[in-house]
Amino acid sequence: MDLDAYTAAHRDEWSRLDALGRRRTFSGAEADELIDRYQSGATDLSAISTSVGSSVAGDRLSVSLSRARLRFTGASSNVLSQIPAFFQLQLPAALYRLRWIVLVVALATVVVSTLFAVWALNDPQVLANFGTDAELRQVAQHDFVDYYSNNPAASFTGQVWTNNAWLAAQCVAFGLVGVYVPYLLLQNAQNIGVDAAVLFHYGQGDVFFQYILPHGMLELTAIFVAAAAGLRIFWAWIAPGARTRGQALADDGRALFTVAVGLVFVLLVSGVLEGFVTPQPWPWPVKIAIGAVAVGAFVFYMVFVGGRAFRAGQTGDLAEFDAGARQLVAV
Repeated sequence: MDLDAYTAAHRDEWSRLDALGRRRTFSGAEADELIDRYQSGATDLSAISTSVGSSVAGDRLSVSLSRARLRFTGASSNVLSQIPAFFQLQLPAALYRLRWIVLVVALATVVVSTLFAVWALNDPQVLANFGTDAELRQVAQHDFVDYYSNNPAASFTGQVWTNNAWLAAQCVAFGLVGVYVPYLLLQNAQNIGVDAAVLFHYGQGDVFFQYILPHGMLELTAIFVAAAAGLRIFWAWIAPGARTRGQALADDGRALFTVAVGLVFVLLVSGVLEGFVTPQPWPWPVKIAIGAVAVGAFVFYMVFVGGRAFRAGQTGDLAEFDAGARQLVAV
C-alpha cells in the first residue's frame, strides 16, 4: 500500500468523520452519516494496520474513530448533566420495583418487634437478661433520651448517617448470601423490641414513641428498602427465570446499586432529623409531624414518581438507563 496516496484519497472522509465526532447534537441525517463514516473509517484503519502497521495517519484516524464511537455509545462529556434524569427516572423506578418486598419487610419487622416487646414485658426474667433493675431504670429515665443530645447535633448527624449508610450497604452487598439480611432485620427488630419493653416497663412508653418516630419512620423505611434490595438479589440467584443466574444477578445488581446510591441521600435526611429535630424541646406532635412528612414524601417518590417512571419503560438498570439517556439526540 502507498500510504501517502491512500491518505490523500480518504483525507476528506476522515476529516468529516473527525468533525462529526466533535459535535454534541445531531440531526437524523447527521447521526446516520456518523455511523456510516465510522464503519468506513474502521475499515480504512484495518487496511492501514494490516499493510503498514503503526503509522501517524493510522493513529490520527484511530483517535477520530474513538471520538466518534463515544458519540453513539453514550459516553457523556458532562456527568453532572445526567443527575436530574437519575433522580427523575432511574432511582424512583428501581425503588418502585421493590415496593411489595419493602412492605413485607416492614410488616415483618413490626410484628417481630411487637412480639419481642410483649414477651419481655410479660416475663421479668427476659428483661433481667439485659441488665439489673438499676441499669434498666437508668436507660429508661435518662440514657435513652440523653443519647440524642450527648454530642453536638452536626457531629451526631454525621455519626448516625455513616452508621446507617453502612448498614444499608451491607444489606445490598451481602444480600446474595441469603441469611445475612434476615439476620440484620431480626437483630434490628429485637433491639427495637427491647428498647420498647424497657421504657414501657418503667412507665416511659410515650417517651419511646416521641423519640423514635421523628427520625425513625424515615430511617427504618430506608433500611427496609435496603433489605428488600438484598433479598431481591438473593431471589435473582435462586429463581433467575429464563435468564442465566449470571445474567439475573448482573441485571438486578445494576438496578439495586442505584438503590444503594439513592439511600445515601435518604439516610442523610433521616440523620439530619435525628440530630436536629428529635432532641429538640418542641411539642411532640410537631416533631412527629415533621418525620411523617419526610417519610410520606419518600413513599410518594417511591410509589407515584417511581410508578410513572416504571410505566415509561425505566427499570433502574444502569446499562438500560445509559443507553436511553445518552443516545444521540435528533434536533
